[in-house]
Amino acid sequence: MLGHLNWLAIIVATIAYFALGALWYAEFAFGKAWQRAAGWDLNPPENAGAGIYAVPLVTCFAATLATAMVGAASGTDNIMEGILLGLVVGIGIALPVMFVTGTYDMTKPAPMTFAAIGAGYHIVGLALAGAILGQWI
Repeated sequence: MLGHLNWLAIIVATIAYFALGALWYAEFAFGKAWQRAAGWDLNPPENAGAGIYAVPLVTCFAATLATAMVGAASGTDNIMEGILLGLVVGIGIALPVMFVTGTYDMTKPAPMTFAAIGAGYHIVGLALAGAILGQWI
């Protein structure tokens, strides 16, 4: 199956999904609320290495690749079907995983807020990735 995927679409969708995170977690959007919910002090981390960007990029790639595989298997072939695919994956997988984590994570001051912001990002990000994939696959 991997050989039949549109890798350019996967790369573009991954970059779009990742770039959405820069907006989603920016201070003018959900950044301050997310940091407060996580218990961070609202200051940028000192000496943050490449991992602060590499890990989210790799996870966006993995989620986009899995979504592309499901899209190919289900015959997703237009933008609306791609958006629906992304929403199904986001709401059906990302949302429950984030909320289970939020329910049992007692290390954060506001774990459910933390989970809701994260789940929202993944739902919107996967819908965006799905739209790109649906248009190009």
